[in-house]
Amino acid sequence: MDNFINYLVSEKAKILGLLAQHVELTVVAIILAILIGVPLGILISHFKSVRKYVLGVINVVQAVPSMAFLGLLVPVLGIGSTPAIFMVILYSLLPIVKNTCTGITGIDKGIIESATGIGLTPRQILFKIQLPLALPVIMAGVRISAVSAVGLMTLSAFVGAGGLGYLVFSGVQTVNNTMILAGAIPACILALCVDFIFSKVEILATPVGITQNKSKKARKEKEYRDPKYKARRNKVIGVTTALVVLFIGCGRYFSSSFAEKETIVVGSKDYTEQLILGNMYADLLEEYTDYDVERKLNLGTTVLWNSMVEKEVDVCVDYTGTILVNIMKEQPNGTSDDVYNHVKESISKNYDLQLLDPLGFNNTYTLAMEQDVAKKYNINTYSDLAKYSDEFVLSPTLAFENRDDGLPGLKDCYNMNFKDVKSMDGSLRYQALTSGKAQVIDAFSTDGLLEKFHLKVLEDDKNYFPPYYAAPVVNKDILEKYPELEEILNKLSGQIDEETMIKLNYKVDELGQSPEKVAHDFLVEKNLIK
Repeated sequence: MDNFINYLVSEKAKILGLLAQHVELTVVAIILAILIGVPLGILISHFKSVRKYVLGVINVVQAVPSMAFLGLLVPVLGIGSTPAIFMVILYSLLPIVKNTCTGITGIDKGIIESATGIGLTPRQILFKIQLPLALPVIMAGVRISAVSAVGLMTLSAFVGAGGLGYLVFSGVQTVNNTMILAGAIPACILALCVDFIFSKVEILATPVGITQNKSKKARKEKEYRDPKYKARRNKVIGVTTALVVLFIGCGRYFSSSFAEKETIVVGSKDYTEQLILGNMYADLLEEYTDYDVERKLNLGTTVLWNSMVEKEVDVCVDYTGTILVNIMKEQPNGTSDDVYNHVKESISKNYDLQLLDPLGFNNTYTLAMEQDVAKKYNINTYSDLAKYSDEFVLSPTLAFENRDDGLPGLKDCYNMNFKDVKSMDGSLRYQALTSGKAQVIDAFSTDGLLEKFHLKVLEDDKNYFPPYYAAPVVNKDILEKYPELEEILNKLSGQIDEETMIKLNYKVDELGQSPEKVAHDFLVEKNLIK
């Protein structure tokens, strides 16, 4: 508990900033979902022929896993807030559309016939009778959508839109429960606040005539609906709504205006080492240039590469082996220098990207086990492991299980046949190992979690894995526009070896320091920034 409170105090500015992002994204998504969902609900309530098709499409969207849907949106809408908001809108439509339709169609037909009989037009019936009577049901749907939108918006961190999900994902990656709670608890509180606010709006939206209960609570609610109070309430709601819309609009206008001032976007993948390196390069650019630096960190591997190709991210760190095998679909040939030069030439020609000088460390794949298990079976190399693989459960990352340079090729090379393969999220596999649910995991050779859990790292005695030397990748367009960037980014060249990178990762994974602080302290220690 003390650690959690200390973290909140030390990182309050960061948490409040992410909370503000989360609120903004959620409010925009809810408003747009209402503007789309209510008219759509009105439409299908009057046209039965299209009702089943509209609800069918919305139901199909609900059946698609949200993370998968978000991943599908990235190639179309890019990264940032746009795909996150679009995803939340689509998942928020069902309660709003269905409740709007149900509220309108559930009105007593006698009321509608009476209204028609006194000469009201269909438009007047809709706005003077149907919508007011259906409003409580509609607001119930909006309330459900608003609360679920708060939770769904945590996924926005996956595409670089920020929000409280950044803390949750970062905490999961580093097995940092304090960081997870720092993101999850404010999100829960925000959801409860949203639910409370919309519950009051739902009460205020209920017409007086519908309430039959004459209890004290009902009389109090009736007082709230007094014409004078109602007029004041409507003014307050109107002004508040206008201010929220104005705030969001102005914020986006000014942020986009400032973005026109030479903005450089720095990206990273979604694990500790990448977060540290991403912050290092962002700090360097802020120190040596007057450009605005935007950090799009914690992105998925594929999302980051596609964002570089689409020029939505200008600078990131990647690994020669990853690019060679995953992107270029080739097998390593020659020395590590040969691989580096080949990758550099290829991405320059085919992707309009420039590979700068390596940082100095090779973060290759490896396999790790608990010390006592490895000692029991006398396992030191991959070949030793192959002899007993049918007795062990392997818990790799999802990427490692499916990559060409991961498990499929490794099994063929060493003739491994594991008892079971249970793939899972990156940091969770360490917990599976230490709890005895698995006996072998994949890891990166510079993982701080290897030192944290005191694991046995096995030797790749057949040199199966290619070299994974880390180096900055930059869009050639940005280098042509700002040629001084190459010298600035190369200041880290040769500055970080494997031992140094392990220590930096360890500070985050075990000591609980933030990637931002670790990156900044290292640059200060190396006299690269003040």
